[in-house]
Amino acid sequence: MPTSFLTKDGYIKLQKELDDLRSVKRKEVAARLHEAMEGGDLIENAEYESAKNEQAFVEGRIQELKMILANAHIIGDDEEKENNGYVQVGSTIYIREEGESRSDKYIIVGAAEADPRNGMISNESPIGKAALDKKAGEEIVIDTPDGKLKFRITTVK
Repeated sequence: MPTSFLTKDGYIKLQKELDDLRSVKRKEVAARLHEAMEGGDLIENAEYESAKNEQAFVEGRIQELKMILANAHIIGDDEEKENNGYVQVGSTIYIREEGESRSDKYIIVGAAEADPRNGMISNESPIGKAALDKKAGEEIVIDTPDGKLKFRITTVK
């Protein structure tokens, strides 16, 4: 599995989710399964099917989180900030779309931690990928279904 880039906060958040799934969610699903099995015929028992599906989801998410955390590379340490002004995972960037007057702020994070609504974009996203290894003042071009979008990186922190 490839390296998962995570901030310290992102790592802690995923670890808490994993702990919750293991200690709380598993027990809740097991209790639902037990109740549904006491309900009689399992073949046409919708509650049983629902609980089995939730169990499969919980176990799958546990495995996914274990893999992400096992392959995590924590970003944001002082050594990581020595980027000589180049965009890298962990950088905060300000970009301005061509023709616009204001810049938008983004933090480049790994895919497991991406939250675009809150300004955290993946290094694998179109903007994140295009911005990597660029410096403030450089232009980046993103291909979209509606054509190319041009942005200028105004600041890299």
